[in-house]
Amino acid sequence: MTEGTADRATTTGGPTRRRALILGGALALAPLPAEAAPVTGRHTLRHGSAARAGLLPAPLRQLVTDAEAFLRPSPKRPWYAGAVLLAGRGGTVALHRPIGMAVRYRAYDEKTDTGIEFPPGEQIPMAEDTVFDLASVSKLFTSLLAVQQMERGKLELEAKVAAYLPDFGRAGKQDITIRQLLTHTSGFRAWIPLYSAPTYEEKLQRIWDEAPVSAPGTAYLYSDLNLISLQLVLERITGRPLDTLLREEITAPLGLRRTRYNPPASWRPKIAATEDARKPWSGLDRGLVWGEVHDENAFGLGGVAGHAGVFSDAWDLAVLARTLLNGGVYGPARILEPESVELMFTDFNTAFPGDEHGLGFELHQHWYMGAMATPRSAGHTGFTGTSLVLDPSTDSFLVVLGNSVHPVRSWRSGSAPRVAAANNLARAVPVRPARGRTAWFSGMAVSATATLALPALDTSSGGARLRCALWWDTEPKADVLVLEATTDGGTSWRPVPFTTSRRGEDPRQHPSGSVSGWSGRVWHRLTAELPAARALAVRWRYATDRLYVGRGVYVDGLRVEAADGVLFDEARPADASRVEAAGWAPSAD
Repeated sequence: MTEGTADRATTTGGPTRRRALILGGALALAPLPAEAAPVTGRHTLRHGSAARAGLLPAPLRQLVTDAEAFLRPSPKRPWYAGAVLLAGRGGTVALHRPIGMAVRYRAYDEKTDTGIEFPPGEQIPMAEDTVFDLASVSKLFTSLLAVQQMERGKLELEAKVAAYLPDFGRAGKQDITIRQLLTHTSGFRAWIPLYSAPTYEEKLQRIWDEAPVSAPGTAYLYSDLNLISLQLVLERITGRPLDTLLREEITAPLGLRRTRYNPPASWRPKIAATEDARKPWSGLDRGLVWGEVHDENAFGLGGVAGHAGVFSDAWDLAVLARTLLNGGVYGPARILEPESVELMFTDFNTAFPGDEHGLGFELHQHWYMGAMATPRSAGHTGFTGTSLVLDPSTDSFLVVLGNSVHPVRSWRSGSAPRVAAANNLARAVPVRPARGRTAWFSGMAVSATATLALPALDTSSGGARLRCALWWDTEPKADVLVLEATTDGGTSWRPVPFTTSRRGEDPRQHPSGSVSGWSGRVWHRLTAELPAARALAVRWRYATDRLYVGRGVYVDGLRVEAADGVLFDEARPADASRVEAAGWAPSAD
């Protein structure tokens, strides 16, 4: 069972030696721009205040409030029975909050579409250390193990899978590469019911006999079979089962005490229950799944699978996030080199816009990363209601663990709780005004239009020029900021072309008078030549669609000059009070 389904940095230069070794010399990648380079400090985590984390407290409080709303019908049924929320930045976990129940329902009644609850005394509330079935978030661990083997020279990214597993090369799969498994471009369909094969050997036979539905490398199709196949490669080249690899190479070095496959029975009271698994909605009749893996294929593989089966808690996932944001090191332990982390956060799917993917990690996905999404934001979701998001540009991380298939998978739809949490954490990262104490902020509402307008100015003498500082981070193409002007009192508006620039880069022309997407989350200097008119009014108009938003837009330091003097200067109180804003508000982040 699966879950998953623009601005891009321009780079120059060649690969580092280590990257070339990892890639097997078959693929050259350019170095990342300086602002996107992975952090290589040795932060270790501790709980602390929002201020210590460099975060604003109000959006973190709102994160909890919004998450609690999904414990109620949203819109028809609760999205989850409970959740554990964790958010942090740098070495500080500023939010670690359990909400709702880890175990609430003993069964699901399909006739009435209701959950049958345990007696109140047998229900178990969420706790900070509640353990969850991570479902597809498990894929990240398999991917990390694969990249480790690349570092050691035992696995090559561009090698054919059949070079390690000869039987894999049947049915048109002979050219599938390791990279295509990691980026879901192998051509495998989403899944097949391996659990229905009676023996392990017959399960493998189904993989060997499975034919791609598209030619390898020609399409993106998220598939559990990719990571199951990668598991088989790892076990073949190391001589160790996947659960042993996980323990010896990741969880033991990092001190992850609550991360493993097949948790023991003694853990059950601390594990969030999942689904009343019965046909037809489940492939197997198992009753309430609690303490065992939910995914049918992972269950059929003995609980240890490359695509699902890992159990963990929020703190352990935060340590993993911090390790990657540190460049592969946590305290004294190093599990990856910085160049390897860089590869995991590099988009290999440039041929498939919208399906950006590093090695194992999904990138730039607004559908669950919300306003945390940037070309470098990395993460994954799990069918059971789990998610992890890392934003290297702000050094922040978010863990949302919910039991959203409890009591049944049909109760939850979409990723609204994940998006809401990510939006709030993104809002909690301050944007300091370019000048002074405040800047104008668009807000982050969906299906909204915000305007910021200057008073009518006499630019008839010619040579009028608008200058300001601009900061934008929007959902690419869907949410657009336009600079426009009117000479007829607002009856008609026309775009005003402008130029933006930032230190160390060539100026960028915007002939359409608009910006959209990711600008690096830094301030840009804006200059616009204004037309000559007796009464010229200029405004910014920011419009969002109904789905997702970015971090929004900020404008600061408005000034209009002409040959005969300054026509408007926000720094002068009299002028600033003449700015008209609808949907905008001054922000002092």
